[in-house]
Amino acid sequence: MTELQMGLIGLGATAVVGVFGYNKWQEFRQRKLAEAVMKPHHDDVLLGGGPKAAPQAPVAERNEPEIRIDAAPSLGERVEPVFVDLHPTIPSDDMQPASADVEIPEMPEIPAVVDVPPPTVEPLPVEPVPVAQALAEEMPEVAAGEVPAELLDPRLEFIVAMELVEPVSAVQILHSQRSVLHRLNKPVHWVGFNERAREWQRLAPDSELNLRRLRVGLQLVNRLGPVSEGDITIFTNAMQALADELMAVADMPSSRVLDQAEEIDRFCAAVDLEIGLNLVSRASAFSGTKIRALAEAAGMALGIDGLFTRYDDNGRAQFSLQNYESTPFSADALRTVTTHGLTFLLDVPRVDHGERVFMQMSEIAKRFADTLQGALVDDNRQPLSESQLDHIRREFIGKPQATMASFGLPAGSPQALRLFS
Repeated sequence: MTELQMGLIGLGATAVVGVFGYNKWQEFRQRKLAEAVMKPHHDDVLLGGGPKAAPQAPVAERNEPEIRIDAAPSLGERVEPVFVDLHPTIPSDDMQPASADVEIPEMPEIPAVVDVPPPTVEPLPVEPVPVAQALAEEMPEVAAGEVPAELLDPRLEFIVAMELVEPVSAVQILHSQRSVLHRLNKPVHWVGFNERAREWQRLAPDSELNLRRLRVGLQLVNRLGPVSEGDITIFTNAMQALADELMAVADMPSSRVLDQAEEIDRFCAAVDLEIGLNLVSRASAFSGTKIRALAEAAGMALGIDGLFTRYDDNGRAQFSLQNYESTPFSADALRTVTTHGLTFLLDVPRVDHGERVFMQMSEIAKRFADTLQGALVDDNRQPLSESQLDHIRREFIGKPQATMASFGLPAGSPQALRLFS
């Protein structure tokens, strides 16, 4: 390698090192210059409060605009935002370049803060919001009618309303007064508001709901008669104890509950009818296997109550078939049992469209009679004619159900099913 080549290599290496060092030096100078430009060196004329205002505390590295509000504004006054001055002070000698040959790039001019109308700040409330109002705003909005009558009807139930401050599990609520409420002779219905589904729901023993709205209803009447004064006392005491436990207020009706129960009971007695069509054998007894085959062909199912029952599409009972004799039907006994009679039953207040259902029941009963060689008779064992069946349909089913509808309690409705239980 010649001396010329060695010299060129040396010059090239020197040039590279020089350029690298020069770049590092320029980077260091620009960083120092930027820090000096962004750091204010005089008091803020807007926040200083006059020529003798206290100096501002040093701000680390970078300053951002901030909004400050007086420490103790009077209520109702408008509070204006104050902006910190960001005019930079350019340093002089100590930040000048060491050599005039190096050209310092010009820094962009930072515009002065212009006078912009401040945003409107709403005045602080003069009085604190009452706790009751705050709780009411947190509660879900529900129509004034509240619980649907299908779940609880103030005509049929003594209803206690509770509003809870904090959600409580339905399981805890249902178990709270269980031992006390078991002493009642009338059913108790529990309904809670599902805040997620935005609807009232009947509470089941295994419900996973957490509730802030609760309604509990003591049924006033069932087929055992009206509620007693003792039941009312037990129920109200239990509800008050529950409200104390939940830290809620129990809102109880003040109406004449016992008189109301008596009136409903009289109404129920006038329409509470059960229509039965008897099918009796003319000679030999009916075999259990034939009865079962005919019942299942008619869409009837044998239940644990010993009755064959036909249900509608919604699972509601339409009519049933029972043994005319005292022995109830069972799956095992039907293989060997025989009977001299059957009874078709229709519970008038619990069946929707009772006249139509009665006609269906009559047709099935006639089919049984033809197959089993029996006869349809009334309670006096007198044969039933078509005119008699039509009279039963109109007078003992149509009219009572029309009366129920006029009272606002249609036959087969959820209220009727509770009332006639």
